Amino acid sequence: MSERPSQSVLEALPPATLLETDNRRLIRGGVACMHDVETVREYVGYENQHQRRRWVLRMLADRAATLRETDAEGSTPQRQTHNP
Repeated sequence: MSERPSQSVLEALPPATLLETDNRRLIRGGVACMHDVETVREYVGYENQHQRRRWVLRMLADRAATLRETDAEGSTPQRQTHNP
């Protein structure tokens, strides 16, 4: 099985590295590269133990919600379209 994309984010930008900055654009970019809820939880845990910035926690919560929604949509049968 191939490596999960978010695993490489976790390795390349571990929570201590990504969340040490106050640059919202950098954090937003890192969060956008997270592709599973487990990875998001790692960053939430780190942020909760360290700075506890509301805006970071809110961004992570939004990403987790988006991933859950995408997973839920992916588990339903997709609509078939017919080409004329």
